[in-house]
Amino acid sequence: MWRYRSFMPLAPNEEPVTLGEGDTALLRLERLGGQLGFTNLWVKDEGTNPTGSFKARGLSAAITRATAAGATRFTIPTAGNAGVASAAYCARAGASVRVYAPRTTPTPILAQIRTFGAELILLDGHIGDCGKASRAWAAESGALDLSTLREPYRIEGKKTLGLELALQFSWELPEVILYPTGGGTGLIGMWKAFHELREAGWVASPMPRFYSVQSTGCAPVVKAFESGAEASEPWPDPWTLASGLRVPGPLGDKLMLKILRESSGGAIAVTDEAMAELADRGTRGEGVDWSPEGGAVLAAAVQLRERGEIGAGERVVVFNTGAGWLYREPVDLPEAAN
Repeated sequence: MWRYRSFMPLAPNEEPVTLGEGDTALLRLERLGGQLGFTNLWVKDEGTNPTGSFKARGLSAAITRATAAGATRFTIPTAGNAGVASAAYCARAGASVRVYAPRTTPTPILAQIRTFGAELILLDGHIGDCGKASRAWAAESGALDLSTLREPYRIEGKKTLGLELALQFSWELPEVILYPTGGGTGLIGMWKAFHELREAGWVASPMPRFYSVQSTGCAPVVKAFESGAEASEPWPDPWTLASGLRVPGPLGDKLMLKILRESSGGAIAVTDEAMAELADRGTRGEGVDWSPEGGAVLAAAVQLRERGEIGAGERVVVFNTGAGWLYREPVDLPEAAN
């Protein structure tokens, strides 16, 4: 992603903390799209990033700037994938990080965090509880808090999602973007990128309609959007198999709601059953390793198409924000026959 350094917070003589993140594939889903009622459906597959998710972008940018300023210790709360990315990029930078995660986080994700050498603290509850513990540790120890939107540079890394989309579509923007929403920095980052590209004269096409996709088990942004509120209220007892969507009180709620309304988009919640079915169908049918969050946007696309909010021929981009393998528990395979 650092090929876009002229749009990034990086001085000419600086080198980023990088593992080769970004430039992920934008794939047309001809077969699956046709089955779902679309003729121009695309996926931006973030599961191919070095740490298995789009979180690599934000943590690469944040740790680049923080270590350049002298930081050596970090702390972060995570629903899963941000913990993996922070552990890997801190290892790359020669820094240390303490990761606070819910005990219910998928086992493969927790194993990756430990493998990269982070100090992993497991807590009962959700990411909001982890955030409180992480902030308390930051105040006590002096470690830098890498929480979403509590430092200014993760959003700059996520901005490259939008820069890449514009480049991959030859400086034309899609009509519709469906994004699985936990903390919301990806959606906010793309909005920022598209505005910067338009101001620079690189893009002239209209802004896409943004749709925030959440789970019916944790849908604070959807509830706020539907009620006309300017901010969301914390979701009680959040639960969804998509751990990245298990964010009961996103800090970027006001910005997200503003973007959804300004873009004439919307917000939609899908069931865990629907996201699991579409993730499995997409993986088997297209060879893309869909995460539950990716399955959620596929399920949302179907519902929005049925409602008439998305046209069959519109260019629609859905985001698979992480790799499905990070969510799958190990299974015992039968021994091969001799």
